[in-house]
Amino acid sequence: MNRRLRIHGLRITSLMTEAFLVCAGSVALAEIGDKTQLLSLVLAARYRKPWPIVFGVLAATLANHAGAGALGQWLSSLLTPDAMRWALALSFIAMGAWVLVPDRLRAEDARPAQTRLGIFGTTVLTFFIAEMGDKTQIATIALAARFHDLPSVVIGTTLGMMLANVPAIFLGERFAHRLPTTAVHAVAAVMFIVLGVLALCGIDLSSQ
Repeated sequence: MNRRLRIHGLRITSLMTEAFLVCAGSVALAEIGDKTQLLSLVLAARYRKPWPIVFGVLAATLANHAGAGALGQWLSSLLTPDAMRWALALSFIAMGAWVLVPDRLRAEDARPAQTRLGIFGTTVLTFFIAEMGDKTQIATIALAARFHDLPSVVIGTTLGMMLANVPAIFLGERFAHRLPTTAVHAVAAVMFIVLGVLALCGIDLSSQ
């Protein structure tokens, strides 16, 4: 009995680690050159106080991705297994194509919201709004539906966002200009397409 419990515990830990790593890696790669990373550069250049911006990005991402992940799990509960398989496959393959499209920061997104909340509050509000409908938010919805492990997905995607944005906040344009954006996006596209193919073939990573 104890041996079975240990094996079961190890399996759960392995699945959580797998979901966490896939989410962190795919979102970190997708975020490179994304409009929210460009927004981080704008905020850093405007305020020149990195730590409130870092914590603002963290808070905004956690709130946004928690909602996105919950939505993904809810949507997965509404669909039949076959419908879910096709929905996930098409979503991930579409994400693979979308991530190859260069992103631009719109003029309205580049202007931080005028508030009296200070640097932290302004960052939270501006970043949260910019992330709505963004590719990393959509990816979080699909990943949550795929893995059925909300904590690992939210923590993983949030870490991925921070891995891409924190260096941009501290190093600014020096960081952005040195990144091989095209190659990074190609790797991200491959990751999403592989997830789509696995879903289409009915290979559920969370049950392996």
